[in-house]
Amino acid sequence: MNIYYKKTNQLFNFLKLSLALVVLAISGCKEEADRPNISRVLERGYVAVGTLYGPNSYYLGAEGPAGFEYELAKKYAESLGVELRIMPSYSLDELFPRLDSGEVDFLAAGLAVTPNRLSQYEFAPSYDSVSQKLVFRQGNKRPRALKDLTGSLIVTANSSHAENLVELQQTHEALTWQESSEFDSEELLLKVLNGEIDYTIVDSHVLAINRRYYPDISIGFTVKKAEPLAWLVSKHSDDSIIASLIEFFGQVHHDGTLLALDDKYYGHIEQFNYVDTQAFLAAIETTLPTYQPLFEKYGQDIDWKLLAAISYQESHWNPKARSPTGVRGMMMLTLPTAKQMGVTSRLDPEQSIAGGAKYFKRLINRIPDRIPFPDRMWFALASYNVGFGHVNDARIITQRQGGDADRWVDVKPRLPLLKQKKYYKTVKYGYARGDEPVKYVENIRRYYHTLSYFDEKVRNGLAKGVANGAPERLVDASTNKPIDKSAE
Repeated sequence: MNIYYKKTNQLFNFLKLSLALVVLAISGCKEEADRPNISRVLERGYVAVGTLYGPNSYYLGAEGPAGFEYELAKKYAESLGVELRIMPSYSLDELFPRLDSGEVDFLAAGLAVTPNRLSQYEFAPSYDSVSQKLVFRQGNKRPRALKDLTGSLIVTANSSHAENLVELQQTHEALTWQESSEFDSEELLLKVLNGEIDYTIVDSHVLAINRRYYPDISIGFTVKKAEPLAWLVSKHSDDSIIASLIEFFGQVHHDGTLLALDDKYYGHIEQFNYVDTQAFLAAIETTLPTYQPLFEKYGQDIDWKLLAAISYQESHWNPKARSPTGVRGMMMLTLPTAKQMGVTSRLDPEQSIAGGAKYFKRLINRIPDRIPFPDRMWFALASYNVGFGHVNDARIITQRQGGDADRWVDVKPRLPLLKQKKYYKTVKYGYARGDEPVKYVENIRRYYHTLSYFDEKVRNGLAKGVANGAPERLVDASTNKPIDKSAE
């Protein structure tokens, strides 16, 4: 009996071990199959991408999803011939676990390449770089170094800012700060403006956008010099994911896609003028309400906010404006153009706005149909300023030099060449102050971007003053309660 039970027990243990090995083999195969890889992406027909809500990464605009990271990820999906499934998070605390769990194939969220992240994740090729800026509210004493910090400093938890502060503390023992999982860097900017905290740290490209709305954000000093941004991939991913990203970024660098996308989102915010921004915000509050109904009436086909931005660039919304060259009114029309557009009085605001809208639409229609928006719009704006003929001359020079004549980002640096004899003597319309339409377009883009921002807030029922550039708080106009990030 003992021998029988012993053999039976040995057989049972053998079967248990065999079963365990089978289970491990099956789960190993399953784990291998579940690892993010290109074959799985192609088979299921979509790529899942994690990102963050915000103007730099992903947001829902008037015309649908938008954002630099969203558009770039969409182009990656298109390069694979699959659908993009964007999975946005409200915080870094939510974002990284999605990659760790395999819920998303990679992260595209404007994330800096840091030592800590490098130890945990793989990175695709870098596509941009940003520096970290310590900011404070205009009017307060400016800190010029870490030793000058005398108040509260709060940064977003799990951010590259927090990681850098830990490193800096090794040589600055007195350095203290708090980390918040509740607020992102843009919300912390508002807290600085409201006087709730003294300082925060923000990436340079985020700061450049927000200073258009809140010019009282001031820069103390650079906390960390430029560091690369890149998409993150799990170390458990198949090598095919990284290989496909390397190929993709090589292509978008080479064909100008990345340059065009960068210009679309950041090309108009490189320069910042505090006085001009303050004046524009004040005009939005005090002058725009008088003329907004007219811009809305005649700007339906081209977006009233763009028409208003053109008018502000031309006249600062002054119906009696006059230039030394004889152009006049809200839209600063020349006398011949006014006559062509049926304007009998350039000083009449409605006639001027109606004539300017009609003329601008005519310019848009003259741009070749193959050129898509928004480039089509920028070419038309440049034509409004310097003339359609000169813009075409710059496009010809662009083509001769191997650039893409249908892309504003390629033509923009060639327009100033029209001031140089060796270039303008080779084209039909000759000399032009080609640097002026470049500045003109960039100014209007800034004004348009700011108007779009505030118009969206109004349509969403947000109440706040804009003239001082430092609202007390974002609130729901119907309840007078603070707006949560998720409500945006």
